[in-house]
Amino acid sequence: MARHLQIDVDRLHSRLMSVFGIVEQMIDKAVQGLCEQHLKLASQVIATDDQVNQLEVEIEEDCLKILALHQPVAADLRRIATVLKINSDLERIADLACNIAERAQNMHEHPYFPIPDQLPEMVNQAKSMVRMALDAFVNSDISLAKKVIQNDSIVDGHNLAVIEELQKLMIKDRQLVVAALHCFSGARHIERIADHAANIAEDVIYMIDGEIIRHKHSDYSSELS
Repeated sequence: MARHLQIDVDRLHSRLMSVFGIVEQMIDKAVQGLCEQHLKLASQVIATDDQVNQLEVEIEEDCLKILALHQPVAADLRRIATVLKINSDLERIADLACNIAERAQNMHEHPYFPIPDQLPEMVNQAKSMVRMALDAFVNSDISLAKKVIQNDSIVDGHNLAVIEELQKLMIKDRQLVVAALHCFSGARHIERIADHAANIAEDVIYMIDGEIIRHKHSDYSSELS
């Protein structure tokens, strides 16, 4: 890689890492707000969204400038394309964290609602997937990227368990229906965060070896197991 291109790519990676850090904090605060009904944290998440949106635009502009100025090819081109895709996924994760924070604000009106036991584990797994996806990108670790994809089914399983528990609560006590629906929506957003982490892992695999595995989750997961 030419020296000037390397400098620009290193700067681009640094900015992307800062977005990763911000988004991880947003997830932590949003789910803490949901599970512990912490309104201040929920408000902080929503207030951070504009910052992530601005960074997403700036990183996209940097990518386009690099493509126009350096005209990278092969592996260098795949790397820039991957940054563009990851940048978009991170912005969507931030949006989902804001959605969770909004559900947390709604849940504040139901302080005694019993959060399903499976939800914290679902949250931990989704957060772990985001962190592993970042590590896979930073270290060009294809085996770690594959693990992220495999773990997506674990989050899906937790999501189904949460839905079943919420259904039982709604049947048992109709007064819990509104709160249960807010909780269900929050769980759905957590599941979508895991999906975006898996998307990032797919992009990392493409960056490393040029293989596009999108839309091949079932075949690919069976191959990995």
